[in-house]
Amino acid sequence: MLGNQPTDGSLPVHNPGNGALLGEMPVLTEEQARQAVEAAQRGRRAMAATPAHERARMLNAVADGIERRAAELAVTLAAENGKPIRQTREEVAAAIRIFRGFAGEATRIFGRQIPLDTVPGLERHLAVTVREPLGVVAAIVPFNYPVELYAHKAAAALAAGNAVLVKPPEKCPLTLMEIAGIVTEAGVPAEAHRLVPGGPKLARFLASTPGVQMISLTGSTAAGRALSELAAGTLKRTHLELGGNDALIVCADADVERAAEAVVLGRLARGNGQICCAVKRIYAEDGVYDAFAQALEARARELLLGDQLDEATDVGPLITEPAAIAVAEAVDAAVRGGAKPVVGGPRDGAFVPPTVLVDVSPEEEAVAEEIFGPVAPLLRVGDPLEAVELANASPYGLQAAIWTRDVQRAFGLASRLEVGGVVINGSTALRAENLPFGGPKLTGGAREGLHDTLLEMTEQKTIIVMDALS
Repeated sequence: MLGNQPTDGSLPVHNPGNGALLGEMPVLTEEQARQAVEAAQRGRRAMAATPAHERARMLNAVADGIERRAAELAVTLAAENGKPIRQTREEVAAAIRIFRGFAGEATRIFGRQIPLDTVPGLERHLAVTVREPLGVVAAIVPFNYPVELYAHKAAAALAAGNAVLVKPPEKCPLTLMEIAGIVTEAGVPAEAHRLVPGGPKLARFLASTPGVQMISLTGSTAAGRALSELAAGTLKRTHLELGGNDALIVCADADVERAAEAVVLGRLARGNGQICCAVKRIYAEDGVYDAFAQALEARARELLLGDQLDEATDVGPLITEPAAIAVAEAVDAAVRGGAKPVVGGPRDGAFVPPTVLVDVSPEEEAVAEEIFGPVAPLLRVGDPLEAVELANASPYGLQAAIWTRDVQRAFGLASRLEVGGVVINGSTALRAENLPFGGPKLTGGAREGLHDTLLEMTEQKTIIVMDALS
């Protein structure tokens, strides 16, 4: 069912046609933003002085608070974001795990002892390294997975002993507003964790101001470039997880039914197709192309488009109607270029039906640039190496997937793919909090995860004790 009906008379379903929800919350002026950065200097000192066990306690308390309100938060997130309710429950659950994971990591920020007897004349000295907080981290959170990606940034910053300024997504800030209250209740100092609502102007301010030591951004490559240029003025650290155009390769020996299911779950029925690591391009070997296309078409036709708060819904509305228009225009352009839509239909407001395109040309814009919506373009290749060559031609390098029963082929192709992660016999839309996530090229080069982000959010200091071993 299409539409944006109230669910219980009190909470309106996300109305993508209204665009940004900044009217729901105050937007900081530049002076207010400057004051927030100044206050964060006090917050950074408070967090740096907080013992690791206490930081761990705070983060576990945040996880407990989110868990107590998980059902409510999932509904709020679905209502404002458009993702189906089953998926927002999963996102809130992921955030709980991430906060608990960083609570543990807060107690495992290790230094090193470096032997100096490798250098003549330094044999009796002792050198150790320690890791210290960076200071103030500005976390710029995107709309597609705001709760999960907020957790990756804010929990890591606090675990490392930093203060964090969180810029929530303009189009869906409400769930993070609720979670900010939970963070305060958990005992995190108010000056060490603050939401700073605003748009691109605020992001530019945070990137250029000297009082911020790191920008952590999940967003577009264009935004990453712009903020990196501004950050260079103060030589602040940047942690960028940017665009992706993830390829899935179906080899001739693949299980085509399972591969088709992976595309459905990893593209058409996950996050309404608005995921950086979703399957964006499918390269199928000539020998299985037709069988795979038929399997994908059959599974895609089973998906239900409708109200995101309905338990049966697989695909809800995109974040805004302009976003849906852009997706529909990309599909139309591909069709004009010779692609054939075997599943899909006309856009209805912010709703874009799950769409499968076959006979897509490698030169089409639908393949060269990611379509941020529920669209699966299928291309025919002569062999897997051709698919790898086409996949590597992209300027992005987030993740890729390979479907084959041959383990040697799987590892051989994986070694040739210029990406940050390769999934064998699965979907590219896989992210576990304890795995490094990110990729080379225009994807940004950073890695985000429980065992990686904390290193990025700390400084390493060397301490040398002269004649300690005399």
